[in-house]
Amino acid sequence: MASSSLRLQLLVWLLVPLGGVVAANTWLSYRSARATAGTVTDRTLLASARSLAEQLEVRDGRVDAVIAPAALGMFASEYRDHVYYRITAPDGRLVAGSADLPEPGERILGQHPRYYDAEFRGLSLRLVAIRQPLPMSGAARDALVFIGQTVRGRAAMTETLWLGNFRQQTLLVVLAALLSWLGLQRGLLPLLRLRAAVIERRPDELTPFRVDSVQRELKPLVSSLNEYMARIQRGLNARRRFNANAAHQLRTPLALIRTQAGYAVGDSSEPERRDALRAILSTATEMTRLTNQLLTLSKAEAEGRPLRGEHVDLVALAKRVLEELAGSALTRDIDLGFETDSAEVIAWGDALMLRELVVNLVDNALRYTPRGGVVTVATGSADGLAVLRVQDNGPGIPIALREQVFERFYRVLGREGEGSGLGLAIVREIVRAAGGTIALGDPPTGTGLVVTVQLLVDGAV
Repeated sequence: MASSSLRLQLLVWLLVPLGGVVAANTWLSYRSARATAGTVTDRTLLASARSLAEQLEVRDGRVDAVIAPAALGMFASEYRDHVYYRITAPDGRLVAGSADLPEPGERILGQHPRYYDAEFRGLSLRLVAIRQPLPMSGAARDALVFIGQTVRGRAAMTETLWLGNFRQQTLLVVLAALLSWLGLQRGLLPLLRLRAAVIERRPDELTPFRVDSVQRELKPLVSSLNEYMARIQRGLNARRRFNANAAHQLRTPLALIRTQAGYAVGDSSEPERRDALRAILSTATEMTRLTNQLLTLSKAEAEGRPLRGEHVDLVALAKRVLEELAGSALTRDIDLGFETDSAEVIAWGDALMLRELVVNLVDNALRYTPRGGVVTVATGSADGLAVLRVQDNGPGIPIALREQVFERFYRVLGREGEGSGLGLAIVREIVRAAGGTIALGDPPTGTGLVVTVQLLVDGAV
């Protein structure tokens, strides 16, 4: 079917308009051939009529006609058309020919010939009538000459002229189809090479195709294909990193749980068994937190953008997170506060991912702030962006290390507190996915760290 082949579709779209043009031209050619044949027939009739008229003589007041063979011989042809004529004297007397030969429906004026068609003895005729002045006295001085010919020759001439043109048009269409097919074959070679390159690729080969290897119209297709493979590559890389991270980070806690469980079921006293069980519970809790962080990081970096976008109120979101982490702050004797310059600060992004962002920032601040310290979360707007700021008075991060702390599993040496080194890595991936920015800075006074996140307020920005 033509719909299943690009070549055939293009060829059809080329030949159908061309066929329409050829059909119109063929119809015009037929009219032109018919007009040409009619003109030739009319001129022959007129020449013959004038030849007959020139042979008229007036003798003793009577009109005589001497019909020369040459006057009718010009109609001789292979089609054997019949020729009929009539000559009428000025007084209406029949001089020669067929008395019942039809006359034109209109009066013959002056010396202009009158052409007309008529039926005669069951035959279709093309006729001409002319006036021939005669040197006679009286009111009527013009003889009338009528001559007609059957139309077989004219029809044959029309057909000959038209068929010749039709054959030429048909040959042109065939040549155009052949040349178009060859042109399409050559024009589609880059696309066919691209198809072969896709088929021959290994399942794990995701290198981009050359955009300059195809025509300009196909470059968007190749670019889209390259972008699609890039997304697949990012997803595969994220999956590999997740598998590697999970294997690396979960191996030690699992081994520790196994050791603690073995100690608990061994020959140990009841207090020692309780201590081992508490250690198992603590390790399992940390493993749960680590697994959740790994899953969050994998989701944030898989596509490089949020799975869905919506307007999120950072004020309400921060308040809910602080309520959840208030117990952890009380346990560490940390003053956890919240500040905002507006009742509502709208940001654009995935609500669940933005919640993870706030949780990780606040949790990091609580973990690395000493007992009796202060952690403050603030929201606001600046330069058309939504702003989230988390400030603590902990040990801070040296300027030289502030880029490295965003790497997964990186922890500043000498720092106390639990952690996997994934918190800031998760935050950076979420911020990137939301189209925002993150920066680390120093507080206005004293020691500590200020983390500032700026987010878009609308997904159309």
